Amino acid sequence: MDEGSAERGKRGLRRFLRRMASSTAELEAEDLQKSSGDEGATPIMECGERKRHCVAGTLRTVTLRPRGGAPALEAELYDGTDVISLVWLGRRKIAGIDPGRMLRAEGLVSTQDGRKVMFNPRYELRGGGS
Repeated sequence: MDEGSAERGKRGLRRFLRRMASSTAELEAEDLQKSSGDEGATPIMECGERKRHCVAGTLRTVTLRPRGGAPALEAELYDGTDVISLVWLGRRKIAGIDPGRMLRAEGLVSTQDGRKVMFNPRYELRGGGS
């Protein structure tokens, strides 16, 4: 066995041992980060305020939260690095926007009450529903 293949073998063993010692949540976060990167999305953790970003991940929760007396559909998107709230003003329901759904969204990131928020983002549903 040459040096290159021995080194690859060590890296593979280290990766295997790390995955075996990691929790399910850590492994899911790692997989989400990889799939978000494959989508060409910015990690949510790196999204700056008052800048347009494309983010991708899995919807954790979807709730109806009225804002200023008008309906607003709010969904929490998680990409393995952080979460961002996606808010569609004037909407009670959007077909396909369900917990567990993979989604890619684009819009202006702002911060409210210390949380990242994107209002009325453009979005693309990804993968199958849950």
